[in-house]
Amino acid sequence: MATACKYDTYNFPHTNPDAPPGHPGNLSEIQEAQVHQLRSMLEAEGHTKRLDTNSMLRYLRARKFDVAAAKLMYTNAEKWRKETKLDDIVESWDYPEKPQVFEYYPQYYHKTDKDGRPVYIEKLGKIDLTQLMKITEEQRMLTNLAVENLLQYVGVPNLQLPGCFKANGERAAIMDLKGVGITSVPSAYGYLKKASVISQDYYPERLGKLYIINAPWGFSSVWSIVKGWLDKVTQEKIAVLGGSYSAELLKQIPAENLPVEFGGTCSCEGGCPLSDHGPWKEAEWAGPGFRPVEEEKVNEVAAEAPPVAAAPATAQESTA
Repeated sequence: MATACKYDTYNFPHTNPDAPPGHPGNLSEIQEAQVHQLRSMLEAEGHTKRLDTNSMLRYLRARKFDVAAAKLMYTNAEKWRKETKLDDIVESWDYPEKPQVFEYYPQYYHKTDKDGRPVYIEKLGKIDLTQLMKITEEQRMLTNLAVENLLQYVGVPNLQLPGCFKANGERAAIMDLKGVGITSVPSAYGYLKKASVISQDYYPERLGKLYIINAPWGFSSVWSIVKGWLDKVTQEKIAVLGGSYSAELLKQIPAENLPVEFGGTCSCEGGCPLSDHGPWKEAEWAGPGFRPVEEEKVNEVAAEAPPVAAAPATAQESTA
C-alpha cells in the first residue's frame, strides 16, 4: 500500500486486507505511481480538495488506470460541484417531502452483502412520476440524490459506507422492475438518465454490483437504450435477471440480510424498507467519517505547499 499522504485524514478504517487489485490495500507499484502522478497533475493545476488516496483510486479505476482520462473525469466532477453549488447546498438542504416521495419511488439501504457492502434496494416498478411531480420537482429529486451521495461518501453522522469499510467504498444494489410495463418505462427515462449521469460521472466506482430483477418481457430493447448511458466499466457490473433471481442474489447476499420478498429470510419489525438496519447504526459509526474541519486544514496546508513533482510516465494497468 502506498504511503499515506497529507490528504489521507480518515478517521475510520479505509483499507481492506482482502481488497481486490486496484483498491486501497492492494496496489501494484505501477498503480501507486499512477495515484501519485494523478494527484501531482491536479495539484499543479491548483486543485486541493478530494485528493486523498481513496478518491484518486476511484477515478483511476473508473477509467481503467488511464491517468489522463481519470484527470479529466475528476476536473469535470469538480466543475459540476462548483456550478451546482453543491457544497453550499448540503449545509442547509431540507427535503421534507422524502417520506411521500418514498411512497411513489421506494429506495432504501438494508444490511450488507457477503463482501460487507451496504445493500441498496430500489423498486423502480413502483415509480409514479405523475404523483411524484405533485409532491416535488425533478430538480429537487436530483439535488437530493446528489446531496445523499455526498453525505454518504464524504462523511457525516450515520453513514452507510464508513460503517462498511470492508466494502472498499462500494455498494451492492438491487433494482426491482416488478410492475414495470414496457410502455410505462419511457416516462421515467428523463429522470433516470440524469440520475445515472450524477451517480457514475460524479461519484465514480461506488457501484460494486447491480442486480436488475423481475425484468419484464421485452426489456432487452429497453436495456439496449439504458446501456448507452453507462460506460463499459459500469456495464460489466450489472446482471439482468428475470423472475427467477433469488438463487443468484443469495450467492452474494446472506439469507438473513435479504428481505423475504426477494427470497431471503429477513423480516424486520415494521418492515425492512423503513428499518435502516446495518452496521452503520452501531454506536462506533455515529460520528463523521471524514472530518470536514480536518479536510479544510489539509487544504490550507496543500495550498501553501509547492507542487509535487510528477511521477515518471508508466505503462497503464487495468483492473477488473
